Amino acid sequence: MLEAIIVLAILAVVFGLLLGFAAVRLKVEGDPVVDQIDNILPQTQCGQCTYPGCRPYAEAIAKGEADINQCPPGGEVVIQQLADLLGVDPKPLNEEHGEHGEKTVVVIDENECIGCTLCIQACPVDAILGAPKQMHTVIESECTGCDLCIEPCPVDCIHIVPVPETPQTWKWPAPPQPLEKPPREAGGST
Repeated sequence: MLEAIIVLAILAVVFGLLLGFAAVRLKVEGDPVVDQIDNILPQTQCGQCTYPGCRPYAEAIAKGEADINQCPPGGEVVIQQLADLLGVDPKPLNEEHGEHGEKTVVVIDENECIGCTLCIQACPVDAILGAPKQMHTVIESECTGCDLCIEPCPVDCIHIVPVPETPQTWKWPAPPQPLEKPPREAGGST
């Protein structure tokens, strides 16, 4: 009897450890469908889809709680990619969420900025740099063009600038560009 209890206890511990490892692994790796959907979305974190960011929208799509046509920044290209991934028919962009337009970033007129920090608080991707009562600036390579910083600005010093479409900027976020280094000559000193 005691041997049976010991065997059951050992099995319970092993089973508990396996479940624990599985839970940790799932938590670290995430849901592969959600990850694939999130990778297709433009990562603007603009909230136009009614979700607080691209990841929550991806989770809602995966659960069947949201349609694939709620992302104005992604437009028809993203809708088609989501339809292909999920094996559903594409739908036209739901105009209740906005219209698809050209890619943009924002710039701050540094001569007019009063350093209120309201734009910093509104930016979902931390693309604005500055300190209270100091001039702010936009890190253009990080800006997703969501324009959420424009409305809270009390002095209207934030302006929208179109991003020229290049192979590097066709999808948000723009991939980081490697620094070009001249080739090293063999045996030469620097």
